[in-house]
Amino acid sequence: MSNRPRIALLSNPKSTGNINQLPRIRAFCDENPDVFHYEVERASQIGEAMATIARVQPALLVINGGDGTVQAALTELHNGGHFAEDAPPVAVLPSGKTNLIALDLGAAGDPVVALGQLLAIARGDIKAHIVARELIALSGGSDSSPPVIGMFLGGAGLADIMLYCRHRIYPLGLPNGISHFITAIAVILRQVFGLRASFLPPEPAQLSVSIRREGELRGRFALMFVTTLEKILLSSEIAAKGHGVLKFVAVEQKPLSLLRAFFASLVGRLGRVKMPGVHIEEADEISIEGDRSEVILDGETFRAEIGKPILLRRTNPLSFVRLAA
Repeated sequence: MSNRPRIALLSNPKSTGNINQLPRIRAFCDENPDVFHYEVERASQIGEAMATIARVQPALLVINGGDGTVQAALTELHNGGHFAEDAPPVAVLPSGKTNLIALDLGAAGDPVVALGQLLAIARGDIKAHIVARELIALSGGSDSSPPVIGMFLGGAGLADIMLYCRHRIYPLGLPNGISHFITAIAVILRQVFGLRASFLPPEPAQLSVSIRREGELRGRFALMFVTTLEKILLSSEIAAKGHGVLKFVAVEQKPLSLLRAFFASLVGRLGRVKMPGVHIEEADEISIEGDRSEVILDGETFRAEIGKPILLRRTNPLSFVRLAA
């Protein structure tokens, strides 16, 4: 069909960035018939949205929402089978609180400007902007549902920090930058100086991690994350040993270990020099087990329990469209 839309835009109006930006995005779509716009308000509606978008056959699928919306859409792409073997490449607008996935793909700033750039790409040589990304498939734990797909998982103290920011700081209604700064100060007071108070993040629970059956790592970690993103934290690149796709980083619950990792990230040296208390690996399979330990995959919370570990595996690569960083 020669007159099919070049872009299918999947929007979540409840994402933080969309509260103010969605009227402008709707106006952009009204002015550009090359954009097919589908709005959902709940994750349960994304399956129906994908089925409709598959019939439209767009050249590019653009997700307009936070990391949680992106995760739900990627999960439906992986599990739903709507596009068979012909799924369109995916792009992400910077419309959420953290926008880790959008930033990794070069999208930052005004989402309407980014949408205009993506439309220009979809009308031209889209292949020049395509990059492949493997994804994380999460299964097990206290949930027996099909695997959930994402690109960034935070666990141990990092999960506690993310939940602390979400439940204690974001409700204050402050700008994102100030909210993240306050969270960082609270983390320093708790993790580095050892202060304990009800308004600070909690002490991490004991956590056990097994990487590609090469041994077990057990302890309390100031932060732990697994990702397939290239840009993460303060470093544009993580140098990890191993030959897998999943990048694993864990920093022990020790002030010096946390400071070492922080300054190594600042200068882009994370993983390039061995540091006591800082564990960095690459793997294709990771198992996480703990005593009611929570992990967060792109905004959604999962629980690992004793005898019910969470299993992380790589998926087949998916095509994404990257804007110039």
